[in-house]
Amino acid sequence: MLSLVALSFVGTLQGQNAPYWQQHVDYKMEVNMDVKNYQYTGKQELTYTNNSPDTLKVVFYHLFLNAFQPDSEMDARLRTIRDPDSRMAINKGTKENPQYESRIASLKPDEIGYLKVSNLTQDGSPVKYHTEGTILKVELNKPIAPHKSTTFKMDFAGQAPVMIRRTGRNSPDGVALSMSQWYPKIAEYDYRGWDTTEYIAREFYGVWGNFDVKITLDKDYIVGGSGYLQNNNEIGFGYEDTGVKVPKVKGKTRTWHFYAPQVHDFTWAADPQFIHDKHDAGNGITLHFLYKKYPEVWKRIQPDMLKTFDFYNKFVGKYPWRQYSFIQGGDGGMEYAMCTLIEGEEAYESLLSTAVHELGHAWFQHILASDETHYPWLDEGFTSYIQDLALSRITGVAPFTSFYRSYDRYVKSKFEETPTHHSDRFDTNYAYSITAYVKGALFLRQLEYIIGEKNVEKTLQLYYKRFAFKHPQPHDFIRCAEEVSGMQLDWYLNEFMQTPDHVDYAVEKVEAKGQQTQITLRRVDRMPLPADVFVVDKSGNTHYYYIPLRMQFGEKENPYSYERKVLPAWGWAYPTYSFEVAIPFENIQKVVIDPYNITTDINRDNNTFQP
Repeated sequence: MLSLVALSFVGTLQGQNAPYWQQHVDYKMEVNMDVKNYQYTGKQELTYTNNSPDTLKVVFYHLFLNAFQPDSEMDARLRTIRDPDSRMAINKGTKENPQYESRIASLKPDEIGYLKVSNLTQDGSPVKYHTEGTILKVELNKPIAPHKSTTFKMDFAGQAPVMIRRTGRNSPDGVALSMSQWYPKIAEYDYRGWDTTEYIAREFYGVWGNFDVKITLDKDYIVGGSGYLQNNNEIGFGYEDTGVKVPKVKGKTRTWHFYAPQVHDFTWAADPQFIHDKHDAGNGITLHFLYKKYPEVWKRIQPDMLKTFDFYNKFVGKYPWRQYSFIQGGDGGMEYAMCTLIEGEEAYESLLSTAVHELGHAWFQHILASDETHYPWLDEGFTSYIQDLALSRITGVAPFTSFYRSYDRYVKSKFEETPTHHSDRFDTNYAYSITAYVKGALFLRQLEYIIGEKNVEKTLQLYYKRFAFKHPQPHDFIRCAEEVSGMQLDWYLNEFMQTPDHVDYAVEKVEAKGQQTQITLRRVDRMPLPADVFVVDKSGNTHYYYIPLRMQFGEKENPYSYERKVLPAWGWAYPTYSFEVAIPFENIQKVVIDPYNITTDINRDNNTFQP
């Protein structure tokens, strides 16, 4: 059953200006895995509830594993993009003249991934369907009217591919099965219509529902993943630390029965050599760790992950499920419902950073679950932001420093692109990564400069409370920030995440004006921001002047220990702004814009004037 916290989230799907509706699914699946040839068969019963105002005449499913076949769109993309993922392509050339070869192109029939659907029915009657790449289109016999439900049943067969990206067999750490994207998954339907994006290795967007899953495989394998184990007494999983022996099983297989409520995904991993540790995270929640390589490092991160879990609960909001699992598997780090698959690392710092990041996705991907096809930064960036805050508390390293460096390099490169691209349409993986992770994190960091650090924290908490389990969009977050700060902020979303504009403010001129000094600032680039200006006199005294933007219609609280003077607002159409300070010019030591380097100003050399 759902926790009381989760139930409080899904009760009233009401946005700030318009009603929110979400489709709902209930999956029942039984799968039999042959661990020798990595092939499996399954049965799926899916009850689909149409909560939209539209009558649906077709439905679509994702068949993700079909991407791992020669000449798939994922394969084609690897052969044409200028900087393919190094895990998915091999450089046959040199560093100066790379010649990439897709790993998918050379997969043999027994190495590819696939999902094949058969015997598909709607409410007991066969339906027409056909597959295009990773998408299955189903033509309904009976349209699904608003607020009505229908039940689909199917048989399916799959093959776990050689590990190329995220899913498959024999991961880099030797984990036998990393089973993400393994089942026919019904596509999301929202105000845009059906999400029929071909799988090319980006993120996922799914329908929340309840998953009842039975997995049968070799009895020596240990399974971890999404959901709560329903037959623990039969399996013996988790009993190792109490001295209870794993029950003996007649035959060669064992069935693991999981139930995962109110999730939009179900993932599992299995290996006969998994070590299992678990910790009480409080409030009836257990953190599980399943791993087989680098055990010293995996054990070392466990207390730090308990601290991180507690930090996220307090900083963003309460985690609604009863368990979360860190599982060694996959090819890097990837978030899934109630769990993450993480490739092992010999270095503690690397594994810690990955684990902290992936745990953050439990809030921004699996509870808020924004549409990453269109707004990847709303998940990846926000997760990176809280990741750096959490890591700074564990390691003592100042947060966001690497983000600023990466952003500066990106702006100076020839690869910068407008952030509004569809996730798969960026010209380079580099541009996608910086936009989603780095610029997304700096969106929140720079928002601190506009509305204040505490208000950003309050905004995240309001956003989480109001839009959990609702697939929010960028304007939903901005409306929360406006409510918390009392400012108008749509301009910030537009300028920073929907245009190619940059921040560049300069101290243009400082000159004597009688016994006072006149200071002229210039907005060099197009991106507007309010301005914090410090004037330091030759006695070492700091004078703080705050210039709000006219379009924000408000001002932040003073974040510094210095007394502040609020100046008239700066209108965007004026490229320069002048004001006078009651300090003689000859007594000016320096004038600095944004003295703590919080903004993304692309030229800090012109931020300071020194006579």
